[in-house]
Amino acid sequence: MSWIAGVDVGGTFTDLIALDPASGEARLAKVPTTVDNQAFGVIRALEQTRIPLRELALVVHGTTTTTNALLERKLAKTGIVTTKGFRDVLELGRRTRPSAYGLRGWFEPLIPRELRLEVAERMDAEGEVVVPLDEAAVHDAVRRLAAAGCESLVIHFLHSYLNPAHEQRALAIARAHWPNRYVTAGHTILSEYREYERGVTAAVNASVQPILDRYLQKLADELRQRGFANDLLVMQGNGGTVSAALAAETAVNTVMSGPASGVIASAYSSAAAGFAHAITYDMGGTSTDVGLILDGVPQVSSELEIEYAMPVHVPMVDVHTIGAGGGSVASLGEDGMLRVGPRSAGAHPGPICYGRGGTEPTITDANLVLGRLNAERLLGVDGRADTKKIERILEEKLGGALGLDAVATAAAIVRIANDRMAGAIRMVSLARGHDPRDFVLFPFGGAGPLHAAALARELGIPRLLIPARPGITNALGCVVADLRHDFVNTVNRPVATLDMAQVKALLETQVAEGRKLLEREGIAVQGVRLLYSADMQFQGQSHILSVALPGPEVTRDALQQLFDRAYWDRFGVELPEIRAVLVNLHTAVIGLRPRLDLKVLCDRGAHHAPRSRKVWFEGGWQDTRVYQRDSVPAEIEGPAIIEQLDCTTVLEPGNVARVDALGNLLVEV
Repeated sequence: MSWIAGVDVGGTFTDLIALDPASGEARLAKVPTTVDNQAFGVIRALEQTRIPLRELALVVHGTTTTTNALLERKLAKTGIVTTKGFRDVLELGRRTRPSAYGLRGWFEPLIPRELRLEVAERMDAEGEVVVPLDEAAVHDAVRRLAAAGCESLVIHFLHSYLNPAHEQRALAIARAHWPNRYVTAGHTILSEYREYERGVTAAVNASVQPILDRYLQKLADELRQRGFANDLLVMQGNGGTVSAALAAETAVNTVMSGPASGVIASAYSSAAAGFAHAITYDMGGTSTDVGLILDGVPQVSSELEIEYAMPVHVPMVDVHTIGAGGGSVASLGEDGMLRVGPRSAGAHPGPICYGRGGTEPTITDANLVLGRLNAERLLGVDGRADTKKIERILEEKLGGALGLDAVATAAAIVRIANDRMAGAIRMVSLARGHDPRDFVLFPFGGAGPLHAAALARELGIPRLLIPARPGITNALGCVVADLRHDFVNTVNRPVATLDMAQVKALLETQVAEGRKLLEREGIAVQGVRLLYSADMQFQGQSHILSVALPGPEVTRDALQQLFDRAYWDRFGVELPEIRAVLVNLHTAVIGLRPRLDLKVLCDRGAHHAPRSRKVWFEGGWQDTRVYQRDSVPAEIEGPAIIEQLDCTTVLEPGNVARVDALGNLLVEV
């Protein structure tokens, strides 16, 4: 039982990579995502590898179950019990509006007002009891919400991050009378100040908890029936994994797990290839995700807002997502301008070239018309794609109004898509004070290497690092990810008046909690890594900067110096006359899983003479050599097309690509 399988469910495809570290063998699978029940796609991908499930030592799964449930608002009916006078906090939110400059806007809170019940209790801002908890009122509220048909329950009291005693007692009462185990106390998910963000995060957890739990139970049952009897791990949004047995307890942590797994794989692969700084660029069938890796470490943020008025304040790998994927639909706006995305053709019916009834032109269709994709060998398509049909639809639906023929229309679609994706990369680099020229661009996903050379040229990025298996990079991230648990506590004190003993005690308590969770999971680890950080700000400001801490023994002077340096790096300003405030303390407790040698993915075959076909680049059609990825020479010059099972790579004229020892393509732009 030496096989390790990583499975990532995307909006269009479910990707799998299975590795046998003992023999160095790797097997891949890519199947359409089964939207109604992702478990069926996972099982189908595992079956495609032809590995008996009893021979699998570990399955690590990245899922979009919780993210999709939130975006589509297909949530469990949830009720909340909160402090008297604060039932409307989730609806009032912050002083923002859905459209920054609009005069009207609308949003729907996760929990409707009739399911938000109040009870008498109150802690003050120092954590002292002002009004004792009315336990009879808690029991009555729990009974009423259960009778109203709620499947999940939230306990959310004011200032519970400082003193959780009332929440803990209410939680005990609720668990004794609630018909199932789906009860969430706000402080157990997020022990951080700001009652609105803490309440929404707890509400998100409760709303998706039953959905994730049922899905994982069904998947585990399907695997068990087929002979799998070992560990099932679930990818989290923070870039770590958690045992499936614990995942549903903090279901909110699995939001954005798909993008996180790709960034983790990028960091792992970039470091192995000798690059400490990378911009990750994941273009799939539905969306594009970009992220930043500094000194080998993916950037993590606790400021994610899934949509307007839905902040999720748990640590997640910091990615910027736009609706531009291979299946993104090209259309004419009301102003007659060509637009690409965010609407997607999805897995069904998909782009026109899939032959499944799609009639709307997409980025994939445009790349096919431009010769960048092989009409004879599209993944999941039987026979040859009907290029003439696509050209006709391009002219009828878009080209006629724009005064362009099919090829020019396809080129315009690709150019607009590239512009949108370049903008996303600027958001994670230039907008945050980082020069793209200092980074390597790491493209992956089924469509990333198709567009990467053009994006690098536009942004001045000097080189690309294209992994051996770009289309299954997210699945690789599941395989190489460590176990991880994150903790946060609010301090909110000026650095000058801090009790440094309290700082040390809080960090040590977080470490102890993390080690207990690792023990509960029972997954073998080779060691434990601890990451400490602090959220800090100037007194009177609301903007927070995160700084890495050396450990629990950090001194007052070191805290101040770390914040000053972070502020200077971000804004280029020194403000010695304003006092710094320590807002929150964070600890990540990471259980290190065994390292994998990425050479197992390097499948180098005998060299074959390249074929040739006409491919359109800026300036017109060019005769272009077409290589198979496993037989690419040690060095090639563009223009060139490189094909493999999981993706196609485009090298523009003037690009030079070399194959490194791990099978990566290092492209000089």
